[in-house]
Amino acid sequence: MLWVVATPVGDANDLTLRALDILKNCDVLICESTKETSRLLRAHGISGKTYEVLDEHSKPEDVHRLADLCRDRVVALVSDGGTPAFCDPGADLVARCRQLNIEIKPALGASSLMGLLSLAGRRLDQFVFRGFIPAESEARARALRELQKEKRAVVLMDTPYRLKKMLAEMEEHFPQRKLFLVRDLSLPGERCLEGRAADLRRACGDDKAEFMLLLLPE
Repeated sequence: MLWVVATPVGDANDLTLRALDILKNCDVLICESTKETSRLLRAHGISGKTYEVLDEHSKPEDVHRLADLCRDRVVALVSDGGTPAFCDPGADLVARCRQLNIEIKPALGASSLMGLLSLAGRRLDQFVFRGFIPAESEARARALRELQKEKRAVVLMDTPYRLKKMLAEMEEHFPQRKLFLVRDLSLPGERCLEGRAADLRRACGDDKAEFMLLLLPE
């Protein structure tokens, strides 16, 4: 069977008791990065696990091989942080296991998306999850122009080194819209900032940080 196990997005103690039990007792652990996952397990006194890697470079045959492991063994799927299979290559493994009628169960827990929304202080009955916009400049500009038509709240993500770039783009495409930014969620340096893009750019400067951005509704 396959367990889809949510892991902390920041503080290692955000791991649930159920997830901890699964990680201790599973036969195989499928992860994006053995470095990140072994660091988490060490924090909870777990060692000696068998690792397999599933990341953005994995091929379909890798997914098929990993799904075959789930037929006869207890396998835990984790991401580097948060819930696997959400904006994550683990989705392909879940789909393959479903095709093969392999039992799949979730171990719910930390979610950066829910963390962002819970801190925003807005009752958002609807929102658009846009996630990662393209990295290539022309496609990125197209995606942001398309978002200018959207009046609902929009959730955006990107890599830490694009924080400055993302805020500059927000200032260009949404100069008057209010933004809510969460940096380093659940880590000691966590910060929540609200304002227009120009204000957030001044506050962040050249910083690099894990972040999620909420484009507030008009």
